[in-house]
Amino acid sequence: AGQYQSGFITTQGGNLLCSKIIHLITDNQVKSQVSKVLHECEQRMYKSVALPAIGTGQAGQSPAKVADEMLDAIAEFARQNLVQHLQTIKIVIFQTNMLADFHESMKKRRDLDSSTTESLSSTFKSFFWGKKQSSENKKAMMLEKKVYLVTFQICGESQEKVDATESWIKDLILKEQLENTVADEAIEGFDETQIAVLEDLQRKKQVTIRLENKLSPPQIKVSGISRDVYYVSLEVQRMIQQIKSTEEEQSKAEILYNLVEWRYPGSNHSFVAFDKLTNTQLEHAKLFKKPYLNVTINKKNYKVDLNTLKATDDQGKTINLQRVAKDEGK
Repeated sequence: AGQYQSGFITTQGGNLLCSKIIHLITDNQVKSQVSKVLHECEQRMYKSVALPAIGTGQAGQSPAKVADEMLDAIAEFARQNLVQHLQTIKIVIFQTNMLADFHESMKKRRDLDSSTTESLSSTFKSFFWGKKQSSENKKAMMLEKKVYLVTFQICGESQEKVDATESWIKDLILKEQLENTVADEAIEGFDETQIAVLEDLQRKKQVTIRLENKLSPPQIKVSGISRDVYYVSLEVQRMIQQIKSTEEEQSKAEILYNLVEWRYPGSNHSFVAFDKLTNTQLEHAKLFKKPYLNVTINKKNYKVDLNTLKATDDQGKTINLQRVAKDEGK
């Protein structure tokens, strides 16, 4: 006997290659029904589930509407951090003409919420080509990416028609896929801050980012949906330019520090040199005849009068600064 739940009945799999069958009681609320099934599978600790295009048969619902509601339910379910057991969701489509409706629905969802639907694009590749990119021949670093699988199975009247449909879907995927490589010596300077930015971009966009830091010059490869690949590649270029600008500032600061040294009072009537970047800011402000400049000394804010070389803190306490040209000695 079946186990009755609210809106469905669960029975044994019988002669089918599955452990359980969930029979839905039709109410034309596709999204709600799919959501109930997914939560039931998670509660029962099932690892996979296959769903037909619910409501497109005798119920006569629009395939496009059904596609939207089913994918909405799956996306909302995938967003939940409490999902631990259900790993694979398959949508079985018997009528090949419905593939276009589901494909269009996925494209719409990508435009509305790219952070959730990144898994849907990956699903196509995983189903048709399998997991061919093993980690054994990846010497570079692949940023961690959590993917929720949604698989479309193709059923047809003949193997020829199934192969033709598979080829058509592959072509659709390839038209939207792009890989771009950004190569620059500055990539070698990427630290935890830049890596965190890359991981955030990968989560929010439909891309996979691979860091080839052992090549010369180092490379970052971005692959995925064309629009997102272009966006992420530009962000990578911006990060590279920021590193170069910082390195250039540090180089200029080093040169200037060898010519002029700014100092503030230390202990025992001695003076302490500012760090090189603050030293550069002070010197530039004086050269360009700026009246004041805000600096930090021992974690306190000071306003420097560049004419008198006096610095005043927020409480009104004033100290004297020194500006020493290196050729004058110390």
